[in-house]
Amino acid sequence: MKEIKDKLTLLLRDPELKRKTIFTIFILLAFRIFAFLPVPAIDLARLSKLFAENQFLSLLDIFSGGTLINFSVMALGLNPYINASIIVQLLTVVFPQLEKLAKEGEYGRYKINQYTRFLTLPLTIVQAIGIYILLKNQHIIGVLTPLEFFSFVFTLVAGTFILVWFGELISEFGLGNGISVLIFAGIVGRIPILLSQTITVVNSELVFNLIVFFILSIVVIGAVVFINEAIRKIPVYYAKRIKGNRMYQAASNFLPLKLNQAGVIPIIFAVSFVLFPQLIGNFFVYSKNGALSSFGSLLNNAFNPSGFFYNFFYFILVIGFTFFYTVIVFSPQKISEEIQKNGGFIPGIRPGAATKQYLERVLYKITTVGALFLGIIAILPVLLSKVTGISNLVIGGTGILIVVSVILETFKNIESQLVMKSYDKFVK
Repeated sequence: MKEIKDKLTLLLRDPELKRKTIFTIFILLAFRIFAFLPVPAIDLARLSKLFAENQFLSLLDIFSGGTLINFSVMALGLNPYINASIIVQLLTVVFPQLEKLAKEGEYGRYKINQYTRFLTLPLTIVQAIGIYILLKNQHIIGVLTPLEFFSFVFTLVAGTFILVWFGELISEFGLGNGISVLIFAGIVGRIPILLSQTITVVNSELVFNLIVFFILSIVVIGAVVFINEAIRKIPVYYAKRIKGNRMYQAASNFLPLKLNQAGVIPIIFAVSFVLFPQLIGNFFVYSKNGALSSFGSLLNNAFNPSGFFYNFFYFILVIGFTFFYTVIVFSPQKISEEIQKNGGFIPGIRPGAATKQYLERVLYKITTVGALFLGIIAILPVLLSKVTGISNLVIGGTGILIVVSVILETFKNIESQLVMKSYDKFVK
């Protein structure tokens, strides 16, 4: 507690960190204000009833931060941007030109972000049209004139891009990864509502189950923290060497490999993918074509958030994206070259290709453990809901993972900046 208190004191005393904290809070307040600005011509009473009857839409609303149930100007949330990011990163692996561009430092990241924003536009337009058709079939919105329809689509597109802009502002001028922080804020903003809904439906027979659920939630949070903080230390020794006119003494260090290199990104990517089939299903289910309507019903039934196939697909996606993102962010080839360039070696392993192969084997082993853990934790709330009978809190399972991971990443960011500040006095 004393250590946390000292860090908070340093945070409040440092002008730059204080400015970043205030800026982040300001952006989050602006986001919550936009979340309650509804799009005109929407029957909110009918919309609330639809969400109460549809578990998929309730789940989608959680990750939009409550903007969908209010049908605010940011109703589509960050889903189009996240889907565009996934597609661009997959294309980066497929096309060598994009892979080369991604390695070009600041300029490469800028161009990749630009391509992601370009791809976000058509995805947002398609989702806006799909939402309009869904609402019209449910009689939540009437038939719009061409000008009103254009205004409806333009408003949703503008809301998504404002949200993306907010995220980029937080990343550049605030604390933490902006997109993750906004998703975190949306989930946290919905927690009080979910808890109040749960309390109203819980009867005396479910009180014990509710207590058990909260205890298990604390255990899950502790396990997530443990996995995120766990590292494998690989010893690296540096022999005595002469570089220029200077002699460097022999030294030893270690290479820290995290059990979960990808952090919260696989969860966010997996949620975006696993929600997409039901979004398509809701689009087709009201079609006048019998075949399309049957196909839409099939997708809705197959990807029911409490169903087996949905959770199996979700489990596989979490594992797949964990490996995919780990391969992108950690390069054994580059690390082995850096170790060899600096005269280092791993005990018992020859420098060069052998070091690369060793790092790959270790990385795949620890990533397998981390990926399986994330996958199990992701579907664990659904299993618990079957046992306890509390369905409202199923939605919070993935939310717990995101909230805990974002908090850890943000605090690490703050801690690293505080460490850098502590060294400034030695530079001056």
